[in-house]
Amino acid sequence: MFYWVVKAIIGPFLRVIFRPWAEGTENVPRAGPAILASNHLSFSDHFFAPLPLPRKVTFLAKSEYFTGGGLKGLLSKVFFSGLGQIPVDRTGGAASERALRTGLRVLAAGELLGIYPEGTRTPDGRLYRGKTGVARLALEAKAPVIPTAMVGGFEFQPPGKLAPRLAVRPGVRFGKPLDFSRYYGLEHDRLVLRAMTDEIMYELMKLSGQEYVDEYAQRAKGRLASALRRETVPARRDGARPDETVAAAHDAADDD
Repeated sequence: MFYWVVKAIIGPFLRVIFRPWAEGTENVPRAGPAILASNHLSFSDHFFAPLPLPRKVTFLAKSEYFTGGGLKGLLSKVFFSGLGQIPVDRTGGAASERALRTGLRVLAAGELLGIYPEGTRTPDGRLYRGKTGVARLALEAKAPVIPTAMVGGFEFQPPGKLAPRLAVRPGVRFGKPLDFSRYYGLEHDRLVLRAMTDEIMYELMKLSGQEYVDEYAQRAKGRLASALRRETVPARRDGARPDETVAAAHDAADDD
């Protein structure tokens, strides 16, 4: 109930102030389970993706939104919980499996599930390699995948910026549903899951117009963070920088 109250209050404000646009809303089924697989440009994606849809969208959101301290943390928890968002532990392993089970319960209830296959926001506006959890969800729930491309969000609210740029109109494009019924029963085949995920990311690339990078966004963020540290940390006497080992570890990591 709180979801619709918040949407009724915030929706008109967002439409008047930020003038968001939407295309392809007819591609989102009016009933039954479906997965909205979206690129992730900025925090504002949580608002502008579901705004034009007459159905509730439940997003898998990072657990940090629910665990902050103080008044800010409490308000964040109440807000995201009220919107029906589900906290996801992104540490991998068993936590990823629990997130998958949670998503399956949403789909089993016949609802729309929103997921960001990249796993995190883009660090530079480009589209990064998708993780295969979205493919497993589609096969286990036997649900169609709707490629959902956020457009302009990176420029609208760049990383680290709280105030949006009013000169930029954020938008969303909903692509035609992707039917993966030909792969039913193969939800544990890694090659199938990777092929499906790559197909979803290709559709997102076409819809969004983003440049595609065949690398995980989290890994790219780690490399960028290491580069920034190298610029600010003085070199040791032998010429090496203290964090070069950390940078090498980031480059060697693979979070598929």
